[in-house]
Amino acid sequence: MTDQGLILVTGATGFVGKWTILELLRAGHQVRGTVRSLSRASEVMDTLAAELGQGALVHLELVEADLLEDKGWADAMQGVSVVMHIATAIRADEPKDQSLVVRPALEGTQRVLRFANEAGIKRFIMTSSIATVGYGHGQTSGRRVYDETYFTNLDGMRWTWAYCVGKTKAEQFAWAFAKNNGIGLTTIHPGAIIGPALDQDASISLGLVSGLLNGTTPAMPSNGFSIIDVRDVAALHLAALDNPETIGQRYLATAEYVPFPEVGNILRAAHPEWQVTSKTVPDWIIKLIAAFGGPARQIINDIGNEKVFDGSKGEKLLGRKYIAAKDSILATADSVIRLGLVKQKTS
Repeated sequence: MTDQGLILVTGATGFVGKWTILELLRAGHQVRGTVRSLSRASEVMDTLAAELGQGALVHLELVEADLLEDKGWADAMQGVSVVMHIATAIRADEPKDQSLVVRPALEGTQRVLRFANEAGIKRFIMTSSIATVGYGHGQTSGRRVYDETYFTNLDGMRWTWAYCVGKTKAEQFAWAFAKNNGIGLTTIHPGAIIGPALDQDASISLGLVSGLLNGTTPAMPSNGFSIIDVRDVAALHLAALDNPETIGQRYLATAEYVPFPEVGNILRAAHPEWQVTSKTVPDWIIKLIAAFGGPARQIINDIGNEKVFDGSKGEKLLGRKYIAAKDSILATADSVIRLGLVKQKTS
């Protein structure tokens, strides 16, 4: 590890943010993390102290800054040499007002980049998504493999959803802004992020596992999704930090494509004592429901086709394979059970 100076991580309370800060501290970096409210600072500190020991916290400072407000960002950038922009808005539902998700993604990225540029910061590592890669390309059936050369075409999508719109527009802005201002940008594109929760403030993405584990998700679609372990997402951010050849590059953080029923099978075999979901919803029902909006709108573009995201470029950067999807699924289940984030469903 070379000395990178002070690193700013946005979204310190988030699932990826906490894991990335943990790994940065473990590697000996000086870190400043942003939180929307300093009332959340103690819980982040307690979580990290439980993993690393109280002594590690001397290398961490938490400051207040909101993606939708200018206040606090100029101070947050002082003395920083690298920004890792991880913060965004994620919802389990699809809001009728897309701006609730689009604004934090797009305006937040614009704001963080603008203040970073004004502070003279020339290195920027950004958490993007597979949502900015594999959509709007006309795939309605069958299997297709996507790599980092694909960019989502929002105009080519019949059904958009807020997260896809926000993340795609944010990435488009980031590449243009970085080019115009001489900023070294790297983007990381995770699939469905699961893996062990560090505390009870866990990502809603873990519901992909916990909802099936205890049967509160009564039925599942037959299609699948590309899984990535949160520990690998954090590791990619650190690998990009230590390798200047990653500047100007996109990296897919995607392990295997796993159908939802296979996730159920993995959980059922490991936890026979739980009421793991076994029913599936026919594709035609999901398509019908999605026409009226709601959560189904978030997966409608994946129904009836198999989007496979080639993560080999990211694995090459790490120098190893990504954590296997089965291991991530089981680590997720173990953590949500241990932390009491999932309860046995009562009949």
